[in-house]
Amino acid sequence: MTKVQSYLFYEVLRAVVIIVGGLALLALLAQGLSRTDLILENRQSALTYFYIVMLGSPQIIALLTPLALFVAGVWSLNRIHKDSEIVVAQAAGMTRWQIASPIMRLAVICAIAHLGVNLWVQPLAQRAMRETVAVARADLAAALIRPGQFTTNDERLTFYAREQIGGELRGVLISDMTDEANPTDILARSAALVEIDGKPTLLLRDALSMQLDENKQLSILEFAQYPFDLSEYMKEDSDLALKASDKFLHELFFVDRTNYFELRDADALLAEANTRLTSPLLNIVMALIAIIAVLGGDFSRKGYGKRIAISSAAAITVLIIQLTAQSAAADDPAMNALQWILPLCTIAGLSYAYFSRGRHLGRIERPNIDLFRGTGGASA
Repeated sequence: MTKVQSYLFYEVLRAVVIIVGGLALLALLAQGLSRTDLILENRQSALTYFYIVMLGSPQIIALLTPLALFVAGVWSLNRIHKDSEIVVAQAAGMTRWQIASPIMRLAVICAIAHLGVNLWVQPLAQRAMRETVAVARADLAAALIRPGQFTTNDERLTFYAREQIGGELRGVLISDMTDEANPTDILARSAALVEIDGKPTLLLRDALSMQLDENKQLSILEFAQYPFDLSEYMKEDSDLALKASDKFLHELFFVDRTNYFELRDADALLAEANTRLTSPLLNIVMALIAIIAVLGGDFSRKGYGKRIAISSAAAITVLIIQLTAQSAAADDPAMNALQWILPLCTIAGLSYAYFSRGRHLGRIERPNIDLFRGTGGASA
């Protein structure tokens, strides 16, 4: 690239990074607010909270990049065009393609990065986020052990601990309502969460177990140590149901025909696969619309507000139609063709409109320049 092209490339790149970074932070903040229950209800650490929020960033950045590329392209081109830098480049002999090529190169780089995120980064991040959330929500110790508070689990188990010192609980009360006909209450001087035979167990020390027998007589048993099995109260999330956004491309195209849920959602999975492949093309579409918005007409010192407004409406319309096609394809597989037709036809049409006009202007302007040079030579 020439110095002018490098200058334009880095101007647009800087704007894209700023816009994507700012919008991504806002989106992550909004997403993070919906995850505050991990700390409030499941008592997870702040590191777990921020880790889960950050795992959602690849998908958000991929969604924002095409729109950011359009805004950055329009803003950068409009600024340098109003400063007559584009006019100087044209006067120096640069063609319309040479002027637009830095933005198109950046658009292709963004499209490749977008495709990489869609195919590999997003599924990995979404799976990691889902597994982390499942583990956090299934952490019975974090959900139950709240010193000084009565907590319940599915209305079958009520738990209370007076205080917690290190890994030991003091003043423990457990009310087990698994058998409603014969509920059991347990008091213990202390307790510790351990694992016995691979099962989570609350090991109670100096415990009293109280239960009504068949004659409604109170039965009290004393134990020096009493292992209370918690496995049946754990939330079973070992078999995570992966959503379409969590699957890799081959899993979307080739569904498991023996799996009822995948077979039921086969159309939605196919729509997601086509969306993963076609959405990167929007980067090129948005870059072309930005180029035409500023460079698609004659130079004007009054600015290009009208052209930019029309181009902005066109960009929003393309995004809306594309999102509508993606949504409709989940119910009608025939709409998957529209996901390909719209960006490809838009790219072809905008490319022809911009570059064919440049060739036409070149054929008209060159004779005028030659005529001017000839007149100047005669005058001399």
